[in-house]
Amino acid sequence: MRRAASSRARSWTSRPAGAAGTVGRWLALLLVTLAVTALGQQAAVAAEGPCVASAENACINGTIRTAAGDPAVGVVLTVEGEGEEVTATTGADGRWSASVATPGTYSVTLDEATLPAGETLRDPAANPREVTVELGATRPALFPLGASSGEPAPQATSDPGGGEEPDDTAAEPGDEPAGVGTSSGGGVTMNRFVQQLVSGLVFGLLLALASVGLSLIYGTTGLSNFAHGEQVTLGGIFAYMGVQFFDLPLVLAGVIAVALAAATGWFQDAAIWQPLRRRNVGLTQAMIVTIGFSMALQYIFQFFFGGGPLRIVTATPTSVALGPVRVTEQTIASVIIALVTLAGVSYFLLRTRSGRATRAVSDNAALAAASGISVNRVIRLVWTLGAGLAGLGGVLLGLYLGAARWNSGGALLLLMFAAVTLGGLGAAFGALAGSIVIGLVVELSSLWIPSDMRYGAALVILILVLLLRPQGILGRATRVG
Repeated sequence: MRRAASSRARSWTSRPAGAAGTVGRWLALLLVTLAVTALGQQAAVAAEGPCVASAENACINGTIRTAAGDPAVGVVLTVEGEGEEVTATTGADGRWSASVATPGTYSVTLDEATLPAGETLRDPAANPREVTVELGATRPALFPLGASSGEPAPQATSDPGGGEEPDDTAAEPGDEPAGVGTSSGGGVTMNRFVQQLVSGLVFGLLLALASVGLSLIYGTTGLSNFAHGEQVTLGGIFAYMGVQFFDLPLVLAGVIAVALAAATGWFQDAAIWQPLRRRNVGLTQAMIVTIGFSMALQYIFQFFFGGGPLRIVTATPTSVALGPVRVTEQTIASVIIALVTLAGVSYFLLRTRSGRATRAVSDNAALAAASGISVNRVIRLVWTLGAGLAGLGGVLLGLYLGAARWNSGGALLLLMFAAVTLGGLGAAFGALAGSIVIGLVVELSSLWIPSDMRYGAALVILILVLLLRPQGILGRATRVG
């Protein structure tokens, strides 16, 4: 019986040191390739995304139409203030938006040279406009076009009007405007640095919830699960459905979302991965299955929920000032939940019998099976736990970033792999350390480079670490050959 169990586990879980090193190098090569591709696509992807207000940013937006009511395409606006300068361009439907990272008063200037031929501002004296924003809020800046009526142009309030078609996103940060291109810059102040530092720690903690599950799955099976990002998306979608469809309290909806996400992990292993292990399907083929599974889930999410943002909570979160740092009450609660959960996972791995069995399977599955540990049962537990952690991460990230999306987990997948690889492949605590580093790099890099490229900065750090320390921060070097 033990020999049979050991034989069944050998194809995925019993990896000699040399094989583990080879797998790690192939994974590193794949991640570097994906990182380079992502760097090339980062600006285009960010340019297509609308501004969504969250705990770390605010949005200024509007809609510009010609005197005949047609969208004014290609109009350039510049937002300046609080040490930042952001440029936005109206899209095909005349909408524009700009993201700012510091609360305060901003001056919005429309470049009249970019207006369509024959069009003029209704009130040229109202250009530029001043708009006051707070983190987590969206405010409009309106520039009506057409002949002057002798009345001042409408002011930037939360109820736009005055001859310009109201912008639906003015009152709802989660609604999706047309694609715009933005770039940020400006001076670095101590207050802004501290704000971004705290945002990086928060983002790193929330990212760690998903990354630890990914690391546990790799550690026990050797499988790089490219569908793990969709577990994050699923958690956000479940919470969105609970609150918006069934009118459940946020806490109850979150608990149910995590439980359902964990159940999907159990079902995936029972229906897909365990049968593949029994048939001795190789890791490369199984990894390709995860890629196809990821794509299928993304299209399913988009088909049923659309491409727009899914706001779990539609009310603007309450901000709290902690010295120079402003965070929302939701963010504070999310950090506490993440810390308690990660502490619980640490206790599980270090102090419980199942946790010790999990670490034994991760070290040497064949030896663990020979000593009486049920490898398949441990792997089933890890899939359930990993999916539940990813679901919790999806709920908290959906609240922190302002909304969940059909591809929100997929957009974070490279960051999760970067965190796991940076901390050390298969090391759960390494994934936590790597996530904190990635979170800090992502947020602090926006102080010096355009925020559109901040994810790219994290991937550059990953490449450098792989070149200098291939085993990661907490990984163990292995002899090959």
